[in-house]
Amino acid sequence: MSGLHQLKSNKKNRKRVGRGNGSGHGTYSGRGSKGQKQRGSVPFLFEGGQLPLIKKLPHMRGFNNIFKTKYSLVNLDILNQFNDGDNISKEILIEKNIIKNKKQKLKILASGKLSKKLNVTANHFSKSAKEQIESLGGSVTIIDEEKKK
Repeated sequence: MSGLHQLKSNKKNRKRVGRGNGSGHGTYSGRGSKGQKQRGSVPFLFEGGQLPLIKKLPHMRGFNNIFKTKYSLVNLDILNQFNDGDNISKEILIEKNIIKNKKQKLKILASGKLSKKLNVTANHFSKSAKEQIESLGGSVTIIDEEKKK
């Protein structure tokens, strides 16, 4: 068992350079002979005067908005596969594998012709898609407005 009188310090002496050849760190003080590394400090990532790699690479381009709302897009011609008078919502479109992502909002676009009367529920409609659904006697329900009310 050791007592308090036998404890030793953990502290190590730092290397004392430039104190003569007898110390083992004299003459060049561990820096070697001649050159930039002997005379002064070399900046981090310094490549000897040539164009540094970091300047050769292109900068980050563009901007990604993390708050952007992303929509699953469905065209009117796809809705023709449903029967007259059907109620169409995001859940039904996911069941039929028309859209994949449950988290994204649903937007109906007016590409193609709709030939059936449908009741469509979605987060967003293009102006012409809304007009086309209503002109055939169908109804349009916007989800976000229901939640706000």
